[in-house]
Amino acid sequence: MSESSQWITFLLIGLGTFALRLSFIEFYGALRIPPLLRRALAYVPASVLAALVVPAVMIQDKHAGVDWTNPQIPAAILAGLVAWRTRSTLLTLAVGMGTLWVLRSWGL
Repeated sequence: MSESSQWITFLLIGLGTFALRLSFIEFYGALRIPPLLRRALAYVPASVLAALVVPAVMIQDKHAGVDWTNPQIPAAILAGLVAWRTRSTLLTLAVGMGTLWVLRSWGL
């Protein structure tokens, strides 16, 4: 594949993604969304966040699983508890990253 065809592919994929996202924003008020679907859409941000965070935390050295020697797991659990109790994004990030740095500096 030549360099110009790669750039054209990237551009078309980007435009397609933009068009899909814009269509939801543009037509959201004009379309009648059933109440059941509207309630289900409220859970999309949390599920997307979980889909991004869980693999990043659980997969270490190309192997997925609960390995307590992986310092990301206790740091993520502690950050989740802080987020649940305080609802503070900044405090959650500080506690999670601080815990991860401390565990890594201890050699875990």
